[in-house]
This record gives sequence, structure tokens and C-alpha cells, in this order.
Amino acid sequence: MEKDSKVAVCSRSLSKNEQLRKVLLERYTQVKFNDDGLSLDEDSLIEFIKDQNKIIIGLEKINESVLDSCPNLEVISKYGVGLDNLDLNALRKRKIKLGWKGGVNKRSVSEMALCLIIMMIRRVNEGIEDVKNGEWNQIKGSLLSHKTIGILGFGNIGMDLYELLKPFGCNILVYDTLEIEKKLFNVKQVEIDEVLKLSDVVSIHLPFNDSTKNLIDMKKLSLMKKTSILINLSRGGIVVEKDLKKVLENKSIAAAAMDVFKTEPPEDNNLISLKNFIATPHMGGISLEGIYDMGMAAIDGLEENKIPE
Repeated sequence: MEKDSKVAVCSRSLSKNEQLRKVLLERYTQVKFNDDGLSLDEDSLIEFIKDQNKIIIGLEKINESVLDSCPNLEVISKYGVGLDNLDLNALRKRKIKLGWKGGVNKRSVSEMALCLIIMMIRRVNEGIEDVKNGEWNQIKGSLLSHKTIGILGFGNIGMDLYELLKPFGCNILVYDTLEIEKKLFNVKQVEIDEVLKLSDVVSIHLPFNDSTKNLIDMKKLSLMKKTSILINLSRGGIVVEKDLKKVLENKSIAAAAMDVFKTEPPEDNNLISLKNFIATPHMGGISLEGIYDMGMAAIDGLEENKIPE
């Protein structure tokens, strides 16, 4: 380990965590934290990391322009699991190493998905809002048990959600571009349209890329049942928010919950205020335990890394 490497921590969450700060300061002598809690855009990011050898990033965007301005940069370590904010080709071209560990916060996200599924299917959110407004309506929701649940994306988080759903005896439909080892999972792998048509709840756990951008649009949403519920804890930009707002307003589907948005914080107050919609502030992966696990993976990634393939 090169203790004298210049290390910059861009992530605000990691910078605020005393446990993780202590670990980093024990390993390296020159650590720069984002103590001002800045949201680092391209210019401020370059200013923050331009003289550093190793950096830890969260959602900060790393592109050609940023890398051209940081000639000393040797290692980028990822706090979190998504890589859509990284230009991997640019890293390969410059032989910059990447520290990354997939699935490190999977239980945090899958538990949040289960929480939102139960809230929406039992209409708990509506009951809470009614009581706060002085109303006392015993709202009739449905049981999760034995419902058909569609999981879009069967990677680390999708698989973990499947494990959490086992006690409910649900029928699980899965869409994934990779073939699933059916002997390991009691699921039916089908095309995305079939998942949308047949599921009582659809939970999205896909990466954001060219093939998933705006994937869930009006055409896809129109396939869903009027009683169905949509959950998204993956990435903003996969669901077309204006189309989702229309189907919720028209009650073409029953309800939706999203933890991620194309622009964060979201700007469409009409969507946010709908009674059959729940918005949460991109908190799925950041339980106390999830933050620590992601932080330790990012710290370890400063040394355990490789040039992206």
C-alpha cells in the first residue's frame, strides 16, 4: 500500500462517516474529504481532484474532459454499485484502474424494495396520509402473499429480492438479458412484455445504459394491468416520468413508487403529489449498514483494482 498517495473522497456521504474516515486516515497520510458537502459538477470536480493520485467517487461523472485535467490520477474507486457515471473506455485508454465491487449494498436495496411493495399493495401510504389529514378511512389493500411479482433485472439485487419474497409464496416472473440458471431459482424467465402484462407488482433492478434508457415508456406501461404497481429502485431515466404521471392520473395502473429520478431532486411536483405515488430520496442503498459496506468496499478498492475490461 502506498500510504503517501494523495487520496480525494468526492462522496459527501462517505466524507461524513466518522468510522470510514478513521479507516482511511489509518491507511493514507494525505486524504482530502468533501467536508463542504459540495455537489461536484465537472468544473468543481476537476478542481477537487486535479492533483490527486487516487479518488473515491459516488455519483460524480467521470468523462474524457475530467480525466484530461487530472494527469496524476491512477485509481478511481466506486462508492456504490452503478457504473453509468463512468466513461470506462476513457479509463481503459488511459490505463486508469477501477476499484469496484458489485452487489455490496444488495440487501439494503432489496429490503427497501420489499418495504415499498408492501406499502403500495396494502395502500399503507394512503392510510398514513388520511390520518395526518384528520380522516379515518379503513382502506382495503391486498395481500402480497401468492401474488405474481415481476423482477426486471436479475442481478445481485433482483436475486436478493427473490430470496426475500420466498416466504410470501409469490409467483416470480423474471426478465433479464442473461440466461438464468433455473435449477437454482424457482422463477420463470420471460420477455419483458410478458412480465408487464402478467405481474401484480413490477420491481425494476436494471442498470442504466443505452438499452434501458427510457425503457418503461407509455407503450410498456400500457401493457400493465389496472390493478398493478410499479416500483423503481434502479436508476432514473429508465422510466419515462411524464408517461408514468399520465397512467397514474388516468389510473391505468394502480400505483407506483420510485426512489430514483432522471433529475434529483425531482422537479415534477404534479407527479410527486399524486395520491397513488410514493417518492423517496434515492435512499435505497444507504442504510447505516449499507453505507459502511459500500464505504469499506470503496476504501479497499483504492488498492484492490484493475483496468476495466
